[in-house]
Amino acid sequence: MEDRYRVPFWTRINRIFLKVFFKGFFHLLGKVELYGMENIPDHNKYVAVFNHVSLVEVPFIAAFWPTNLEIIGAAAVWDRPGVSIVVKMWSGVRVKRTEFDRDVFKQVIQVFEANRPLMISPEGGRSHSPGLRRGKPGVAYIIDQVDVEVLPVAVVGNTMDFLKKGIRGKRPPIQMIVGEPFKLPPLDGRGEKRRLMRQYNTDYIMARLAALLPESYRGVYAEYEKILAGKPVVFPETED
Repeated sequence: MEDRYRVPFWTRINRIFLKVFFKGFFHLLGKVELYGMENIPDHNKYVAVFNHVSLVEVPFIAAFWPTNLEIIGAAAVWDRPGVSIVVKMWSGVRVKRTEFDRDVFKQVIQVFEANRPLMISPEGGRSHSPGLRRGKPGVAYIIDQVDVEVLPVAVVGNTMDFLKKGIRGKRPPIQMIVGEPFKLPPLDGRGEKRRLMRQYNTDYIMARLAALLPESYRGVYAEYEKILAGKPVVFPETED
């Protein structure tokens, strides 16, 4: 692996085309509503976290973001028919969901060393329904390694129904709500204690995201206010 994160020339050209294309695509199919864009930092040392319901929100966020985001995505997406064309054009950081890959974390550090913001889904994949699933501790691990701000980005109207209704000319609304950036407390301890703190930090991130979403989108973070207040919450069994 190279010591620096590079975005090839043709990838940069592809990204310009994709942003223009998807801006037009979403405006054509639906009513685009953007809120809190002033909360986007004027620097690039942040991780944008979002609720991942379908294939809709990644191109939606990327298209309307004022800068180019480096996106962490499942390696399998690079081989998925149709979707892989867009993914390969934009490029990004590939991660294997079932493996701990130190090269991925090394690449993430290089992303920030190259002064580029990062976007990641803490849920680790699409939920296929609006309700949030419990976040994975990997996002807290990444943020602990690079010590950057967290920026919650909520998307509403991002089910596959958006595409179906849009194609039929109904032009449903689709919203992006950007919350205020925040910093996580540094992790402390070792072993199991450190693992639990990573999960706690992840749940805090998800609670900040849930606060931006309507009730029907909050899923297992319906009691997000308790988490933000530092109170314990009982989560249902993981539904992977």
